[in-house]
Amino acid sequence: MKWVQRFTGLLGLNDSPRLRKIVVGIIGGTIVAVGIALVVLPGPAFIVIPIGLVLLASEFAWARTVLRRGKQVVDKARSRKWRRSVPKTDS
Repeated sequence: MKWVQRFTGLLGLNDSPRLRKIVVGIIGGTIVAVGIALVVLPGPAFIVIPIGLVLLASEFAWARTVLRRGKQVVDKARSRKWRRSVPKTDS
């Protein structure tokens, strides 16, 4: 997150928190929207969406919550605990 603060400092946005929040919201929201479009289009959606969320998380608490929950889901999937909670069905 330091790189975001450095970037906003270069743009002169550290002096105006409201303007910084608006600019970060627009840029981060655009990146997330492009990532969502890449879910159906060919492209790295699962790389682009988290990048946009990281940018949004520098200013918005809800984005930090989404990132935290996403990390928990990925950790569960890696440890394969999610398979134990899904009942087996016989086809």
